[in-house]
Amino acid sequence: MNRSANMTRLPRTLYTAAQVRELDRFAIEQGGIPGAELMERAASVVLNVILQRWPQVRRLIVVAGTGNNGGDGYLVAALAAAQGLSAQVFEVGESARLQGDALAARERALAESVACSPMQSINGYASDTVVVDALLGTGFNGELRPQYSAAITVINDSSLPVVAVDVPSGLHSDTGVAASVAVCASVTVCFIGLKQGLFTADGPNLAGEIVFHDLGLAEWVLQCEIAGSPFTSRIDINSVTALMQPRRAGTHKGECGHVLVVGGDVGYGGAALMAAEAATRAGAGTVSLLTRAAHVTAALARRPEVMVRGIEDPDGADAELLSGLVKRADVVVIGPGLGRTSWSRSLLRLVLQYSADRVPLVVDADALNLLAEAAAERRETAAADEQSATVRRQHWVLTPHPGEAGRLLGCSTAQVQADRFAAVRRLQSTWGGVCLLKGAGSLISYESNADVVRCDLCTEGNPGMATGGMGDVLSGLTGAFIAQGLSLADSVRCAVCVHGESADLAASVDGERGLLASDLFVHIQQLVNNVR
Repeated sequence: MNRSANMTRLPRTLYTAAQVRELDRFAIEQGGIPGAELMERAASVVLNVILQRWPQVRRLIVVAGTGNNGGDGYLVAALAAAQGLSAQVFEVGESARLQGDALAARERALAESVACSPMQSINGYASDTVVVDALLGTGFNGELRPQYSAAITVINDSSLPVVAVDVPSGLHSDTGVAASVAVCASVTVCFIGLKQGLFTADGPNLAGEIVFHDLGLAEWVLQCEIAGSPFTSRIDINSVTALMQPRRAGTHKGECGHVLVVGGDVGYGGAALMAAEAATRAGAGTVSLLTRAAHVTAALARRPEVMVRGIEDPDGADAELLSGLVKRADVVVIGPGLGRTSWSRSLLRLVLQYSADRVPLVVDADALNLLAEAAAERRETAAADEQSATVRRQHWVLTPHPGEAGRLLGCSTAQVQADRFAAVRRLQSTWGGVCLLKGAGSLISYESNADVVRCDLCTEGNPGMATGGMGDVLSGLTGAFIAQGLSLADSVRCAVCVHGESADLAASVDGERGLLASDLFVHIQQLVNNVR
């Protein structure tokens, strides 16, 4: 099934494991639904998904742990056996540790003549076999025990279809970070609330198709205070189409905003030009580009609609040119191809000075690295803390990839990726404005109207976007939406979703490998006009 098509049917609220456990407890204590009944419903959903996806299935192999996730697995086996399928449970961990509903589920499986035995190889089974991963679910946190690592390796080596119950075992359901080994599922069946880790970091690599079921909980349960306060919301192109309204018949270019792109040091003019061209395709009324003089002719030949000016001496002869353009712009995009030379540093310093937190900025690429360098120097020379060392603004958008985010936060890329949700919130808290942490499952952190920090996760895009220039296009899109009057947060939402969906449309034509950033332009224009 097409992953994007599957995503459109999923709920938009995402939860941590702790929040879902609270919903589960609320359903049991306030909704009067016994835990065993919820387990039965979950098992029935899993079996139905299996029968729908693999109608030829004749045998189920359930790999069960010792918690409630294992209990779900035992019941899947019991229900399958009752319907005439061959069902086998391989147990990981001591079955004597099973308690409560999970123990009752094992007894139910045994009553249905399901064989329950220690874990063994599952190689050599016929193609009519499906494996059910009921090892850990949301219970995983930290390192795997050796017996669980071994079981996961056996599952992955089987080459059989795998259905994960709630979360692929070995994947942290909150962060999306996988252990040294984790189940690679064909389908993940998620219950009550979607777990946020399925959609970012390693989650998209491991979850496969995601199926959601609320287990028939009453609407008032799903709308309780816990459910109404998710940490994260999922966004896609359908979330933002209403923000891109058709233009009035009398619209003129002055109403559509002026985007100024600043960047393109020697040898990097293409990055700045792609940002400028993206801004034109997304509907900005006027787009100016300030770059090295050597790039002017090529830029005009490629895109004559962009007003291109060369700048060589921002601190001297060209200071008035830079000051005037910044102050006339509705938004400045700085960073694509900017480099880290004295020219680059002067441009960033002066753009920050001239914009004075009045003209919105979109800060990307080397502009982020220069900000990080300056903050690191201030921390070292003045022994300043993180907050006082940084330049904090409200009217800017920062768009780092994980490496740039690590430099902005004074930590490693690995530390950022270890908890992308915490990292993007810390970015926003430290630097202000709206912060976008790029990558699979891009995250946007911003303050809502109630001064509450929110997080959005974009599920658009594909691996073909792992190529140079994609970030430059994204920064230009963001600038275009700001210029046309959207808030910073809405502009980033639109930009990320249009960017990802454009790449999906381009990849659907010619494939992911070899996808170029400039291949997105024709699709960008279609999407901003709601033509698909």
